[in-house]
Amino acid sequence: MIIILQIHAAFRTDEIRRTPPAPQDEMRAGMSYFHETIWNGLPKFLRRVDTALKSIGVNETLPYSVPLIQFSSWMGGDRDGNPRVTPEVTHDVCLLARLMAANLHLSKIEDLMFELSMWRCSSELRARVNDLAAAEKKGAKYYMEFWKPIPTNEPFRVILGDVRDKMYQTRERVRQLLATGKSDISESDTYTSKEQILEPLELCYRSLCETGDKPIADGSLLDVLRQISCFGLSLVKLDIRQESERHSDVMEAIIQYLELGSYKSWSEEEKQSWLLSQLQGKRPLFGHDLPASDEVVEVLNTFKVIAELPNDSFGAYIISMATAPSDVLVVELLQRECHIKQPLRVVPLFEKLDDLINAPASLARLFSIDWYRNKINGRQEVMLGYSDSGKDAGRLSAAWQVFKTQEDCVKVAHQYGVKLTLFHGRGGSVGRGGGPTHLAILSQPPDTIHGSLRVTIQGEVIEQSFGEEHLCFRTLQRFTAATLEHGMQPPRAPKPEWRALMDEITPIATDEYRNVVFREPQFVKYFRSVTPETEYGRMNIGSRPSKRKPSGGIESLRAIPWIFAWTQTRFHLPVWLGIGSAFQYALNKDRRNLQVMQEMYKEWPFFRATIDLIEMVFAKGDPRIAALYDKLLVSDDLQEFGNMLRSKYEETRNLLLLVAGHSEILQGNPTLKQRLKLREPYITVLNVQQVHTLRKIRNQDEVSETSKSPISNKPAAELVGLNPTSEYAPGMEDTLILTMKGIAAGMQNTG
Repeated sequence: MIIILQIHAAFRTDEIRRTPPAPQDEMRAGMSYFHETIWNGLPKFLRRVDTALKSIGVNETLPYSVPLIQFSSWMGGDRDGNPRVTPEVTHDVCLLARLMAANLHLSKIEDLMFELSMWRCSSELRARVNDLAAAEKKGAKYYMEFWKPIPTNEPFRVILGDVRDKMYQTRERVRQLLATGKSDISESDTYTSKEQILEPLELCYRSLCETGDKPIADGSLLDVLRQISCFGLSLVKLDIRQESERHSDVMEAIIQYLELGSYKSWSEEEKQSWLLSQLQGKRPLFGHDLPASDEVVEVLNTFKVIAELPNDSFGAYIISMATAPSDVLVVELLQRECHIKQPLRVVPLFEKLDDLINAPASLARLFSIDWYRNKINGRQEVMLGYSDSGKDAGRLSAAWQVFKTQEDCVKVAHQYGVKLTLFHGRGGSVGRGGGPTHLAILSQPPDTIHGSLRVTIQGEVIEQSFGEEHLCFRTLQRFTAATLEHGMQPPRAPKPEWRALMDEITPIATDEYRNVVFREPQFVKYFRSVTPETEYGRMNIGSRPSKRKPSGGIESLRAIPWIFAWTQTRFHLPVWLGIGSAFQYALNKDRRNLQVMQEMYKEWPFFRATIDLIEMVFAKGDPRIAALYDKLLVSDDLQEFGNMLRSKYEETRNLLLLVAGHSEILQGNPTLKQRLKLREPYITVLNVQQVHTLRKIRNQDEVSETSKSPISNKPAAELVGLNPTSEYAPGMEDTLILTMKGIAAGMQNTG
């Protein structure tokens, strides 16, 4: 009966999002995973770690004060090219997260009140109970349970009752602030830091241990201590991301206001010198009369929101398109100017190929600044962009450069005595750096993890990682196991001849990729004809526009729609383009290079992981489907261009098999091959339906008379009526969107 109910409900539920989500909607959707799986999944996983440690002779439990795993988010904080993420949105998102955290903590405290019914306690805890009993309680809270005054012969419940009262006040204050912007509850009557909540619970823990009840202490109470230590009052720390150019615009306005010239015309040395002189001084740079554009005001208001909200709401300030030390110093100065009491750690994000190449030198210049090195206290985080580097240079060149950049950045940090944490900005698909977690971590260079690793779980794959509690457990297990394994059994470093060959062939791959994508005058027209890129925005997937700049071309297109569009046609061009030329160059130069590359595949985890993931993409691709899109959507003058690309596809596929030593795709992974084979017939039907629908949408004159006829089926007519603003024939846009969703689901990574 339950299955029938669920199927019935699914068929009566609209599959299509009719309006684009706001950033707050995205945040609520993302936070639901914490409520449903992560909140309870984390302590269960940590108990499994405790068991594993005991099995090897470590009898102590993991200390709850040092969280093994921490969570951050940038839902509502990532404003890089997203005008819908405003300072007001960031403010609301932080309060929503705090409200959810307060509700979750309140529920756990009430559960503990049922469990900790013991009368025996330490003298320390008894003294606290007597103090609470003597204090006058303010007002009734109307709880469902333990609503009467708790007798002192239930000491743990007295302590927890006080914690519950204060957490109730904390929740109500956040609720009022979110609703009206003000609250009649004093901040002194609430919790303002996780240490304040931990203190009475630690008292309970110590008391139980002292009185011989350690098994009870290591039960639900330990789980709650771990949850509070990990999630705090903010549930997750919100990262802020902004493009470096936006900060330069702010400085330009300030410099012109001070009549010092033009900030953007200064050299890097001039910028650094001036910024450091201001950072080492105390004089304010500007007042309320600063003449500024809306864009400049938005950046400054974001810093003001950070200053207004509790500091534990925020994690890092990430600078996208970072290229120089001045990009970091500007953010440090703006944090000071906007009176942020505990400044956020500043994280440069190196994305494009040239930025990755220059990243080590940029870090060296940054660490050579005494003021900055003293400020960071020996710790620095650097984010590496997989998506934009792949879009800029192709997958092979981007992967190799990210590998080398990690090695060189770690060397620079070690030289200056800095502990470097690398933040891997991987996407979900292979074209954006995605792939199986364990394989991805173990293919990183030796000495680049050192027990700490930060990664992104992108929105398009979060369901696969945290959609159910057992998936959450497996995800946490994979990250932990792979990080430990990388440290205890570091992967093999590449031989000098392997490095030399990679350095020689990747420029060939980059040139081939850029010649087609950026230099071929026909490419943009072909891309927009053969893929559903122009229709992508109708899916209402997220709040972010598909382009950073509405008027830009391929270079301004975001990595997600760039990969998504080629995934729909089963051609996956961004993943493989350029690789065939690189391999062919190596073979033409010296046939012995084939043996070298086969050796690299067998013995070098990085190279093997890269080749295996590209091979998986070829297993999901189908040039026959791509040819069908060409035939029905592309003009006659571009047909030859499509034929040329499919010829490159076949050439690259054959060379990839040659390097891997395989006679057929996925020869070494029959299980994955079978899974993909099972998907094939369903995805093919969707492809055929999509390409015909695209043709009709783009050429209204070809819509058949049948499709123009009145709809007689009333329920279907009601469904079509959900989308009354569409300029297309009834149901056509819905058909297109459903095929996009279906193909995307069928193309998701497997393994």
